Amino acid sequence: MSDSKKYSSRGVSADKSEVHEAIKHLDKGLYPLAFCKVLPDIVGGDAEFCNIMHADTAGTKTSLAYIYWRETGDLSVWRGVTQDSIVMNLDDMGCVGCVTDIVLSSTIGRNKNLIPGEVLKEIIGYTQEFCEILYEHEVGVHLAGGETADVGDIVRTIDIGFTTFARMRKDKLVVNDIRGGQVIVGLSSYGQASYETEYNGGMGSNGLTSARHDVLHSAYRTKYPESFDEHSPIELMYCGSKALTDRIAIDGVGDISVGKLVLSPTRTYLPVISKLLSSGLPIGGMIHCTGGAQTKVMKFVENKKIIKELGQAKAPLFALLEQESGTDRKEMYQVFNMGHRLEVYVNEDEAQAVIDISKSFNIDASVIGRVEDAESTSVVIHDEKGIYTYSN
Repeated sequence: MSDSKKYSSRGVSADKSEVHEAIKHLDKGLYPLAFCKVLPDIVGGDAEFCNIMHADTAGTKTSLAYIYWRETGDLSVWRGVTQDSIVMNLDDMGCVGCVTDIVLSSTIGRNKNLIPGEVLKEIIGYTQEFCEILYEHEVGVHLAGGETADVGDIVRTIDIGFTTFARMRKDKLVVNDIRGGQVIVGLSSYGQASYETEYNGGMGSNGLTSARHDVLHSAYRTKYPESFDEHSPIELMYCGSKALTDRIAIDGVGDISVGKLVLSPTRTYLPVISKLLSSGLPIGGMIHCTGGAQTKVMKFVENKKIIKELGQAKAPLFALLEQESGTDRKEMYQVFNMGHRLEVYVNEDEAQAVIDISKSFNIDASVIGRVEDAESTSVVIHDEKGIYTYSN
């Protein structure tokens, strides 16, 4: 079975083509190429301000967290997926320059028969704690409560979602104006940032359906049928070779379990973005490589050829995923961030300043590509295995 058919049979899509088809006629806001939809100031009615609202979840990462918790009894895994869901909102907003005065609300749906109150306590408690961590780095997030519902008839285990809102000045916005001649600085998704407490595998919150089924072995299929869609082909469920407790050697770090590696919380780049913005560096654009991964930028440029020189993947997690799944490298770049999840587009003479700011937080960064003017939009990725071209 081809990779694309495998993803589809599991009920997921690498490019979200059906979603984009459904929303293609919707209003794109004040700035169509902005990373988040920017609305007029509906709240205050001030022409110099705008409103930004965003919603997202941790996706199917909660299914993997559920299995890990059941296997190990480690409640702290729920802190990680709480962070996943929050960051998928905050870092998208960060890409338009919104890094403070953000209102955060949660929507949690659980199957009460499988998810007890102690799990909810961990999720809600860490929401507050994570906001306090961000505040230490001049990122202001304010909790507005939320909704927690027992909906076992429609949620197999648990779904963790957040909605964010902010009102900000238009002249503080970063609206993507990515131009030919600019370079791309890629910020690593793995390693250990100065504000993280342990090594991060770099997974983020995209590609988890593929990751868990391609990596974990079939014992989990029998033991936890509630963790996957019963309508999917059974032979595609948990068809890898690894157990959650198997160890993977990480250079300079030591051995880390497969479960901890894949469940690494989605890194937030907001402390870095906040410092970038306060530095006054002119930024052509910022791209959060989530859905669509290394091809994400195509949605935010017009008539540009984005050329990326990625070389050999350095992140151990993505090498493991590729080995276990047998997925074609071209498809890997559409599903997984492959080692960097934030891209900053700047003029060449400003790239080093971006790199230095990133490294001040112990996050590796480097120039990974460039932009050329073109008659159409495409992404071309070069690595040690070949050249891969994507177009709208």
